[in-house]
Amino acid sequence: MKTKLSVLLFLVSILNFSVSAQEKTKKELKQERELKKQNEIKALIDSQNFVFEAQKATPQGGRLIQLDYNTYFLKFKADSTTCDLPFFGRGYNVGYNSDGGIKFEGKPENIRVESKKNNTILKATVRGKSDVYDLLFSIFYNGSTTLSVSSNNRGPISYDGIIYAPKIAEKQ
Repeated sequence: MKTKLSVLLFLVSILNFSVSAQEKTKKELKQERELKKQNEIKALIDSQNFVFEAQKATPQGGRLIQLDYNTYFLKFKADSTTCDLPFFGRGYNVGYNSDGGIKFEGKPENIRVESKKNNTILKATVRGKSDVYDLLFSIFYNGSTTLSVSSNNRGPISYDGIIYAPKIAEKQ
């Protein structure tokens, strides 16, 4: 009886050890999640079809402004771009009836993508109805992004936020 019990305990301990050796550690799971996120972000950049959601704005004066509502966006596609971002700063030639934000639709031109070690730089120029906008995205592989917007009629401004894939309803 004693030998059967010891053999049974020995087999259970070996089985338990082999199962625990196959489980992934928290560090390995975290690395897998980060790698998956990096691949998703890289695919968005390669497709040149993503949505930038602004969370913070920093005008040329340098005062950081938290954006409370998640309604400020820039939908970037290789064939059309739609933008609705707030503007804080100096306007040089802005119409009286404008709402003050940066709003435009147009086709991006001169799209350039530069991959670096920890991020990707995407540059594009978009012609709106009354202005030309130079866009500079600094996209990090965790999804966080900085967008700098320069135009002829306004001072430069940068936004911090995230990028993500457009929702299915937005694709149609």
